[in-house]
Amino acid sequence: MKTLFTFAIALVGLAASSFAKEGWTEDFDKGLATAQAEKKIALVDFTGSDWCSWCIKLDKEIFSQPKFKEYAAKNLVLVEIDFPQIKALPKEQKAQNDKLAKKYSIEGYPTVVVLNSEGKQIAQLGYMTGGAEAFIAKLEALAKK
Repeated sequence: MKTLFTFAIALVGLAASSFAKEGWTEDFDKGLATAQAEKKIALVDFTGSDWCSWCIKLDKEIFSQPKFKEYAAKNLVLVEIDFPQIKALPKEQKAQNDKLAKKYSIEGYPTVVVLNSEGKQIAQLGYMTGGAEAFIAKLEALAKK
């Protein structure tokens, strides 16, 4: 019973330490280092995950789709920079997110900042119609530049 209790506490701690979706990181520096090492584009999603209707729509219609997930696994490093209103972020993460929002001049949500493997901004996107296919096509066109 003691082992089960310890395991449950560890799981709660693990869940509380990361709010990012599967396949995404909340650690910008780690994401950028991975993009550089793997020569991939970093897709940085500035989102209000628990209150922004367009952010939720972007996630549902694009980021959560199997076609996007498959493309992202091969071509992208996904970084979520969240500004929730219901859930509370750890102080360090909130500070990181605020600093990044200022650095990239984020004025609304969702804003998707696309960085090349060297960390240079190549585009700023938002929600777009056409689903995962249209979003992937836009990323492919950016990658060729």
